[in-house]
Amino acid sequence: MRDLLAQRRPHRADAARNFDALVAAARDAFAELGADASMDEIARRAGVGNATLYRNFPTRDALVEVVYLSEVQAVCEYAEELAGADDPFGALVAWLRRFVELANTKRALIEGLAFNPNAYPVARDALYAAGGSLIAHAHEAGQVDPSLDIDDVMRFAIGVSVGVYRNDDQRERVFRAAVKGIAG
Repeated sequence: MRDLLAQRRPHRADAARNFDALVAAARDAFAELGADASMDEIARRAGVGNATLYRNFPTRDALVEVVYLSEVQAVCEYAEELAGADDPFGALVAWLRRFVELANTKRALIEGLAFNPNAYPVARDALYAAGGSLIAHAHEAGQVDPSLDIDDVMRFAIGVSVGVYRNDDQRERVFRAAVKGIAG
């Protein structure tokens, strides 16, 4: 699997640790405070100075993009963990659930990327490749409607993730109903 952050992460061990600490701190700060979390707060949470933050991420947009890509990377790695499962449909559903959770909880990051669409093709391609292998395995097992491809399935997942629901239980019911629709 292609590492979406390989070109951005510094090679020196101490610099890579600082980079990773900043990404983790930003992920937490954005989840707690939204995409407008202050850069000072992120540096403080990471245990580094502002100079280190700005050396790695000269703009807020650069930081938001890397946090988003790190989340996409985690979803793609999850697909690899599920590959070859005894229940290909169950693996696909587990991955789709994780993707829907990403899309739902990372709306602030996605909105933050609205002015920098360069991250979308990279993320989209990685997600389609990760999910594509799962849907191919489910197709081979006869567990997914053969007329559906990864683009169809991703669009259904995006549709579920952007819906406005009364509560998490309602989102889960809609997800389960949609999943039944892709079964073969």
